[in-house]
Amino acid sequence: MRRRAASGAAGDGGRAAARAADSADCARGWSPSPCRLIDLCAVWDAGVFLASAAGKGAPSGVPGRRLNEAEALNSVREAQFQRLEAVRPRGPGRGARGPVLRMARQPPPWAYTAVLLCALSLGGAIEIPMDPSIQNELSQPPTITKQSVKDHIVDPRDNILIECEAKGNPAPSFHWTRNSKFFNIAKDPRVSMRRRSGTLVIDFRSGGRPEEYEGEYQCFARNKFGTALSNRIRLQVSKSPLWPKENLDPVVVQEGAPLTLQCNPPPGLPSPVVFWMSSSMEPITQDKRVSQGHNGDLYFSNVMLQDMQTDYSCNARFHFTHTIQQKNPFNLKVLTNHPYNDSSLRNHPDMYSARGVAERTPSFMYPQGTASSQMVLRGMDLLLECIASGVPTPDIAWYKKGGDLPSDKAKFENFNKALRITNVSEEDSGEYFCLASNKMGSIRHTISVRVKAAPYWLDEPKNLILAPGEDGRLVCRANGNPKPTVQWMVNGEPLQTAPPNPNREVAGDTIIFRDTQISSRAVYQCNTSNEHGYLLANAFVSVLDVPPRMLSPRNQLIRVILYNRTRLDCPFFGSPIPTLRWFKNGQGSNLDGGNYHVYENGSLEIKMIRKEDQGIYTCVATNILGKAENQVRLEVKDPTRIYRMPEDQVARRGTTVQLECRVKHDASLKLAVSWLKDDEPLYISNRMKKEEGSLTIFGVAERDQGSYTCVASTELDQDLAKAHLTVLADQATPTNRLAALPKGRPDRPRDLELTDLAERSVRLTWIPGDDNNSPITDYIVQFEEDQFQPGVWHDHSKFPGSVNSAVLQLSPYVNYQFRVIAINEVGSSHPSLPSERYRTSGAAPESNPSDVKGEGTRKNNMEITWTPMNATSAFGPNLRYIVKWRRRETREAWNNVTVWGSRYVVGQTPVYVPYEIRVQAENDFGKGPEPDTVIGYSGEDLPSAPRRFRVRQPNLETINLEWDHPEHPNGILIGYTLKYVAFNGTKVGKQIVENFSPNQTKFTVQRADPVSRYRFSLSARTQVGSGEAVTEESPAPPNEATPTAAPPTSPPTTVGAPGTVSSTDATAAAATTEATTVPTVQPVAPTTTATTEATATAAAAATTTDNPATTRSEIREPAPDEQSIWNVTVLPNSKWANITWKHNFGPGTDFVVEYIDSNHTKKTVPVKAQAQPVQLTDLYPGMTYTLRVYSRDNEGISSAVITFMTSAAYTNNQADIATQGWFIGLMCAIALLVLILLIVCFIKRSRGGKYPVREKKDVPLGPEDPKEEDGSFDYSDEDNKPLQGSQTSLDGTLKQQESDDSLVDYGEGGEGQFNEDGSFIGQYTVKKDKEETEGNESSEATSPVNAIYSLA
Repeated sequence: MRRRAASGAAGDGGRAAARAADSADCARGWSPSPCRLIDLCAVWDAGVFLASAAGKGAPSGVPGRRLNEAEALNSVREAQFQRLEAVRPRGPGRGARGPVLRMARQPPPWAYTAVLLCALSLGGAIEIPMDPSIQNELSQPPTITKQSVKDHIVDPRDNILIECEAKGNPAPSFHWTRNSKFFNIAKDPRVSMRRRSGTLVIDFRSGGRPEEYEGEYQCFARNKFGTALSNRIRLQVSKSPLWPKENLDPVVVQEGAPLTLQCNPPPGLPSPVVFWMSSSMEPITQDKRVSQGHNGDLYFSNVMLQDMQTDYSCNARFHFTHTIQQKNPFNLKVLTNHPYNDSSLRNHPDMYSARGVAERTPSFMYPQGTASSQMVLRGMDLLLECIASGVPTPDIAWYKKGGDLPSDKAKFENFNKALRITNVSEEDSGEYFCLASNKMGSIRHTISVRVKAAPYWLDEPKNLILAPGEDGRLVCRANGNPKPTVQWMVNGEPLQTAPPNPNREVAGDTIIFRDTQISSRAVYQCNTSNEHGYLLANAFVSVLDVPPRMLSPRNQLIRVILYNRTRLDCPFFGSPIPTLRWFKNGQGSNLDGGNYHVYENGSLEIKMIRKEDQGIYTCVATNILGKAENQVRLEVKDPTRIYRMPEDQVARRGTTVQLECRVKHDASLKLAVSWLKDDEPLYISNRMKKEEGSLTIFGVAERDQGSYTCVASTELDQDLAKAHLTVLADQATPTNRLAALPKGRPDRPRDLELTDLAERSVRLTWIPGDDNNSPITDYIVQFEEDQFQPGVWHDHSKFPGSVNSAVLQLSPYVNYQFRVIAINEVGSSHPSLPSERYRTSGAAPESNPSDVKGEGTRKNNMEITWTPMNATSAFGPNLRYIVKWRRRETREAWNNVTVWGSRYVVGQTPVYVPYEIRVQAENDFGKGPEPDTVIGYSGEDLPSAPRRFRVRQPNLETINLEWDHPEHPNGILIGYTLKYVAFNGTKVGKQIVENFSPNQTKFTVQRADPVSRYRFSLSARTQVGSGEAVTEESPAPPNEATPTAAPPTSPPTTVGAPGTVSSTDATAAAATTEATTVPTVQPVAPTTTATTEATATAAAAATTTDNPATTRSEIREPAPDEQSIWNVTVLPNSKWANITWKHNFGPGTDFVVEYIDSNHTKKTVPVKAQAQPVQLTDLYPGMTYTLRVYSRDNEGISSAVITFMTSAAYTNNQADIATQGWFIGLMCAIALLVLILLIVCFIKRSRGGKYPVREKKDVPLGPEDPKEEDGSFDYSDEDNKPLQGSQTSLDGTLKQQESDDSLVDYGEGGEGQFNEDGSFIGQYTVKKDKEETEGNESSEATSPVNAIYSLA
């Protein structure tokens, strides 16, 4: 049996014809010709050129009319596509051939430009062709190409950029207005404009306040043809104000009562993100009883005793400054009738009654009352919220009056307490109500939603390009609620005040141009606005006067296959529209009609290529300004054909098989012959031999069985033929006389006859052919039907070689035709001639389609698919399928639809819910049996974030992570993704990604070092992808004491900043050693040799008595005679070390200290002359270092290498000072002294004298001291001074003291700020009371001494 598939041969012309047949190829970049390239593809913003002046014999110089209405544009496009589809090439033999292989795998370079113009024109955009010569010659008014957003919020820490880019020819110039007044950039040194751009840059590196530049900015781009305007850009500086200072009393509440903890965050720009945590930075667990509202308040539907176990602090995170501010925490005091917080009662089925809490009906905490209203803008998100109290905790359900919630846009949040509808439209307005219910009753709140709309475009004005004397129009239509007003401007000025133009007429939202001239060029602005916003659009009117110009390369060569259809393209440009004509071999007559057809865009189609069509074709474009021409040379080639094809063979294992494939092709084309096996490229092994006209397989094995395809191809076309090879197992060697005779495949069976015709069966009888000396082993009966797959033969049954008659079981309503194939050990015979046809009667289906599935392809649908039934199972005409489905949980009524295909998509489904599915077959005779129910699922979505992500650090070596499964998996949870990175200050390590199974909720991280922190990001994954991530950071490691150097005897020296660092760590950057100020020791002048020695002792940095002792590493060497460095001494602590050495270099010699840690990271610190001791401050606790000192001028002069180890980090175990005996005695002595001073002061005051403070001072009174006229003064209360002993860092933050006291105990709350990672960045201050005291009122004494002087 032969299987043959041949491909048509189209070549270059065939490629063009195929592209012409499908107009969509124009947009894909194959050919520009389907869209005429006249005046930018002859298509502009709202219309096209009619083709009456092109290709239709119109007289030269007659400009075509233009249609600017969108309706006319659509009709012209539709008609053009229909015409292109009607002339789709259908070459001879194409029905049985594969796809055409074209000459060029890539389109010519000019095609990209032409196709881009055509695609842009179809979309309504206007672009000048990219040809540089055209770009430089054609004028174009300005067009804004890039601008900042209307509400531009900037970070006050960065420079300000306000973008404005525009194009035009000539290049436009730019200027700005600020608050509707001219903004003189030259007068402000901080403001500059980028070169060849209008983008403003405001630089604050030299100082200045960004708030001074807030306002409304607008950019103007101008050239000699007009002025284009940007949007009005409102510039605002981001703000993150501090939390108001307040003292919060404990909140006392009865168990079971509702409670609202108000947040009231400071108003920032943009608004901060609010979340609740405890003062120990643990997240507050939220559920349907305790949750945060959209306004940031924390709502308790009913308070339970366990709520008292933590405090509650509201946190506000500001986006631009990346800071988190924390409010003073609320402390709850819960009054209860059951004082014991028995954890076993938490899961009690009746927890409230078990704790003696009275049950009550629901009531709304937010919003209050039974009705409220809400306004939302079109396109925004609508958020409705209902929070209710009650015992037990109420459940919330949402409904819409008079309809259903939009399932494709509605989403429930915050434990069903909030309803979010995305991308709101007018149909979402109406009344919504939330129903809060528990077993005691229910309550309802109605929310009336009104949808307003800022202006949005219906018809946005587009650029208009006209030829002189033509008409056109600009249309500006917008809608909104309320209805927006339309204002026209020209070159940035209101149209009413612009110079009059007799060729222009304004009719509301439309400007009509008649008989336009070159002087009509301008840029028009349409501003449509209402109370909710505005839209501003620029559209220029350009009048072009351009002679014809060809856009494709000259003298193209196109090769095409004989008898195929092809098309010759001739893209051109001009204004007014040129007419295009074709000529062949210089003939005077225009080619159109008969075998030729000229399209409206000027392309020439040859319907069937013949040998005589070969030649040179010339296209000529003409308008009133001139003409242009181009030539195309067409060559006709013979097609590629396989005239001797491989045939099906049956071979015994171990034999040799030869498959023939002989090809005829055009001699001028290069031929390539390849083989496929089972439609995959065949690997030619050493058992195979590929020759010019055949493929030989030696020693055939079972793996060689399959289909073999011969592919003969040239660069223009291809042909292919297929055959099947069957491999039989070994058989016993025959012993009869036939063994010596040559064997061959059997002849085909003949004389097929159908008898015993029945409703479901028939008897087939045949006469066997000659077995050719090899007994026939099997007969294969095949059938063909003419309804579903006409011409395709299928195996019906197989019978032994000893029979020649069999009863065949048939299916209803099939028009059968049979044939028989004989098989022996050599191979199979050719199929017999087919039998006569026999149609069985119809019946209802006896089975249903198999492999029924329901799977979501999107999050809001479910695609139901099945394997369609074939001809033998259809049993009747008009086979169709009844598809039924319903939600599995609701057990609702079945939805059903009748489908003729093999799939159906159910829309508007919730995310990942189970459905019951049934698919039943039906034909005109009836329905099939009741189908089985299959469970399918709607589409999955991204999961929500994992809940309760907890980071704990039990020790300095490990970090434990725990989390709970997402509240909304939204599909099959396939795992979790954890990303974490180590950081230490500004140093950040390499990010590590871990993937976990869906059942894993714990993970332990082994720390690389004890000082780095880690930032973790955890997200859940479904088959759709990873969902929202939750981010946490590891706790800060315990602080370590800062080293203090010995008192300096000379000015301090700063070292380390200019040091160079080399690192073997792949993640390390070019880090520099932190600059540290260390003391130096005055050098001692030598007597005979210039030798300097400096020593230093370790600073007493520890504050406890159990700190590890500081070790001293030193190498004692005798003083050498030549220049050298010796006696290097190291006094290390946990994070720093003092280095000294001896040398005999002259004064002014610089040195370099080089040290390497155990991770092989090398750092160097340059040291100025005489700057000893040198302090290294960036060391790690418990790490071993090697160190040497060498001369900066001569690295070869170096000290010996010394090894030292830093001490391990310590913890602060300071005992409570209040329990020490010496402290108690000291306090008693101070109290006695204060008492004596009080008595003395009281006696002195009673005598009426003043306390002569000036006489008691040892130093004269400074000019800043408050003086009295008599030389005496009283001490006043100055409570606005900072706390004594506080240490303030360079950036104004308070260093953490060596104390275990809580930070909350020292401050008054509210002033503390936290970074985004939760670290404290505020400072503790005691602020002065703003209220002034008057009269005899005195401030409270802040110390015993002040109290004494105030009494005196």
